[in-house]
Parts: sequence; C-alpha cells; structure tokens
Amino acid sequence: MAVVGNHLIERLPELGRQHLPGQCASVSLVSGSALFERGQATAHAYLLKIGFVSLLMQIDHHPGLEIGMIGREGMLGAQLALGRTDNPLPALVRGSGLAWRVSAAVLTAELARSAALRQNPHGFIQQRLGQLAGSVACQRFHMIGPRLARWLLMNQHHAEAASLHITHELLVSLLGVRRVGVTTAAGALQ
Repeated sequence: MAVVGNHLIERLPELGRQHLPGQCASVSLVSGSALFERGQATAHAYLLKIGFVSLLMQIDHHPGLEIGMIGREGMLGAQLALGRTDNPLPALVRGSGLAWRVSAAVLTAELARSAALRQNPHGFIQQRLGQLAGSVACQRFHMIGPRLARWLLMNQHHAEAASLHITHELLVSLLGVRRVGVTTAAGALQ
C-alpha cells in the first residue's frame, strides 16, 4: 500500500509504512469542524495527509487564540505516546483535507509493539514544544505585523496553496488582536 502524505508514517521503516495505514481509516477533514475538545478523552489520533488543524487556547469567554498548527508533519493525539488520554487543547480543522484516523487503543498497542513508531511522536512532541515556546515569545515581544506575517507564512505552508482565503474576523480571533490592528498590519504587508 502506497502511503501518501504524513511525514511521521513516511519516516517509519518499510514494514511500519505498510502496516500502520492498514490499522487506520482514511477520513476527510472539513474546515471548521472540531476534532478535539479540551479535557475530553482521546478516542482517535489523526495523522494528517492534506490540510491542517489549529490548536487553540481558550480563556474565559473569549474566542480561541491559535497557539499552534499541525499539518502533515505530525499528528493530533500525540499525547497518547506519553500515556495520556486527555486532550490538553481544543483542535479545529482550518484547512480541509485528509487524514489517517486510528483509534486510541490501536495506536497505543502499536506504540507498545514498535520502537520505531514510538520515536516519531516523541520527536514530534519535542518539536511542538519548541514551536509553542516560539509562539508564546512571538505573542509577547512582536508587534501585530510580524505576528500576522508569521501566521500567514505558516498557514500557507500547511495549506500548500498559492492563495489563502481568510477574513479579518478570523485573523482577529486567532491572533487575539483588534480589527484595526489587523487592517493596519495587512495594509503594511501589501
């Protein structure tokens, strides 16, 4: 079986590249759909092939602030590799696409069986921690313009598209800034 898309699967030895997708279902990701809610038990992990998911941090009644993106470089549900089943952050599909979906029980069994498979999520988690730290520093020290530029570049990278279709309202929500700030920063970038 040819594996398309997910870098974690592509880095497995040949036997793993052939075996793991057979344990998964290929599912469509629809923009705007929630895959995880905070604190909810992880029923499935998603190894993205096309598209991307936003990780959000919600405080009080404010819209979720995007603190990270996951695309085909990783997986949603990597906490299962750490023996955790609770979801630390809500996850919302931002870029429609496809993913391999595997049940938490099957993935946990496969992780116990394969040392090569365990290495991939652990490396991905380490990479995500670095990205989250960079996101926090960017939120604190950068003005809206550089934050918007960073978000646009990451979005384009994960979407793997030449154009982006986004609204000011979405940017305001994800960046946690006022609309006038987004308008000014977008004008400067143009």
